[in-house]
Amino acid sequence: MDDWNVVVSVHEHGFKKAFKVLQGFGAVSQTGFLNLLAMKVRDIHQFLEILEHWLKKEPEEFAFLARVIPVTHTFQFQSPEEFASKAQETVVDFVPQLTGKSFHVRMHRRGFKGKLKSPDEERFLDGVLLEALEKTGKPGHITFDAPDAIVVVETIGQWCGMSCWNCEQLQRYPFLKLN
Repeated sequence: MDDWNVVVSVHEHGFKKAFKVLQGFGAVSQTGFLNLLAMKVRDIHQFLEILEHWLKKEPEEFAFLARVIPVTHTFQFQSPEEFASKAQETVVDFVPQLTGKSFHVRMHRRGFKGKLKSPDEERFLDGVLLEALEKTGKPGHITFDAPDAIVVVETIGQWCGMSCWNCEQLQRYPFLKLN
């Protein structure tokens, strides 16, 4: 699981089917977490387009899918402190996409139970982004009601993946299910 850019959550009893079907899109790996796979696709945009097409054409074939979350940035960490440092460095890459916009950070944590708390990390990264946006002269603001964008943080053990999705993408790809 060293090289991944998509996290896939599957419904109960859908693991085997998910593994088989998703291999047609890229390399699929088990994660060690229940009903969770990691994938490496060559082109995230193309993957989303093909998946959207197939979900419209044959939704029953993909009934095993609970959530599909592509990530554009990944890093490894060994401690909560290292996570905070690397997450802070990484999240500022999304500032250009968030200038003058409403947004929030949503974290789905797997592993590091009791060491990383999703709500605390979300607030921390919201603060990092608000501060960075203020410095651009085009501040953003936090909202959970129809935001312009959502910054996603997905952890799988000591791996973290992050991405930023705007409201148009969220509407086009409802299978992302970021909240």
